[in-house]
Amino acid sequence: MKKANLIDPKNDQDKKMFLPCVRHHFGDEDITFVEAKGAVLKDSHGREYLDLLCSHGCATLIGYNHPAVVEAVKEQAGKLYSLAVDYNAKIVSDLAEKLLSVVPESFKKVYFANAGAEAVEVALFLAKKHTKKYEMVSLYGDFHGRTHGARSLLGFGPLKKGMGPMLPGVTRIPSYYCYRCQLGLEYPTCNLQCAKLLEDALLYDTSSDVAVFVTESIQATAGNIPAPNGYFQEIKKILDKHNILFFMDEIFTSFGNTGKKFCFEHYGVVPDMITMSKTLGGGLPISALLTTNEIAQAFAEPEPPLYYTTFGSNPLMAAAALANIETIMKEKPWERAEELGKYWINGLRKLQDKYDVIGDVRGKGVMIGVELVKDRKTKEPAKEESVRLKKEAGKRGLILPAGQGWLGNTIRLVPSAVMTKTQIDQALHIMDESFESIS
Repeated sequence: MKKANLIDPKNDQDKKMFLPCVRHHFGDEDITFVEAKGAVLKDSHGREYLDLLCSHGCATLIGYNHPAVVEAVKEQAGKLYSLAVDYNAKIVSDLAEKLLSVVPESFKKVYFANAGAEAVEVALFLAKKHTKKYEMVSLYGDFHGRTHGARSLLGFGPLKKGMGPMLPGVTRIPSYYCYRCQLGLEYPTCNLQCAKLLEDALLYDTSSDVAVFVTESIQATAGNIPAPNGYFQEIKKILDKHNILFFMDEIFTSFGNTGKKFCFEHYGVVPDMITMSKTLGGGLPISALLTTNEIAQAFAEPEPPLYYTTFGSNPLMAAAALANIETIMKEKPWERAEELGKYWINGLRKLQDKYDVIGDVRGKGVMIGVELVKDRKTKEPAKEESVRLKKEAGKRGLILPAGQGWLGNTIRLVPSAVMTKTQIDQALHIMDESFESIS
């Protein structure tokens, strides 16, 4: 791999053109990428970078520019690349049929949209319409998108500042963040008290008009935080008791990042509604909501339709997603993710033994969080060190998603399941050098 041993000149043109919220986080200076294959990005100077974030998980399972997706897009582009959702496109029907064939049999209906947040919005509307209730419960730290409804569920205050008022009727309870338990307890002697708090929240903080409980299967943006064993079984038991829908956001995790085809399989539960996006299109923008016949029937109203999105069933994106799913079902990347995840965790824990700044290593499959702290006893977040680490890694040809998580101190790894162990060893070596440089 050609090393990133040069520095690109600073390019101020992007700052002139884009809204200031459009920022390029990776690399010591502005780096412009022009090609990608597998787990490797190439910049405009021909320098190559191992990418450990894979465009926020979009290219994790089959890598960048998989030939099957490329060819499917080329073929479809020559036939029909754009058609509104209220026209019947065969490729979209083929995608729906394929998708419903690979999910649990309780999911009978699908709605395609453009991005994960949009799929979440559809799910919220549908849950309210089906239950004829309006309240929702989510978790501290949860992230479901930046649109209005999705942001209203957000469990992190600073991203809501100046954006209100948010949707009414949202209750949040402490999350399953075991490393920083908000109740001051330790798993497993905690007896899953964070899950049991749902019962108290329903009694004391709602008007008993709760339509849906919304959660990520792994808190991704918060720092790749997995739930402990038994957590979601306890949640599901309470939800069933109160006749509340269970909506699980699988936008990051569907099709294998965590070592199983769907993350909820780790927990022995099947939600009433799931959303998927990043891993659905093989890197191209498409999302989906899946649910049961009974819940979907709430949108069976006379004209006009209760929900509509012009590009939601785009034929070009459908072709990409269909090729992606067919490739996934053939290659079973969840098996590879489970194997490589163990290899990653083993290597990262060796670094943890070497560097005191590493406070926690956690994850499922290739969704891994490495939390940096100034002191392992106080767990004070090492935010500045995390940012410096990202820059040092970038100089050495590694896209390292450090400085992430709500506290800004986590390396939020979502490396590709197509990486070889040689590439992982190379990445771990660069991380070792980068940790040494900030020590």
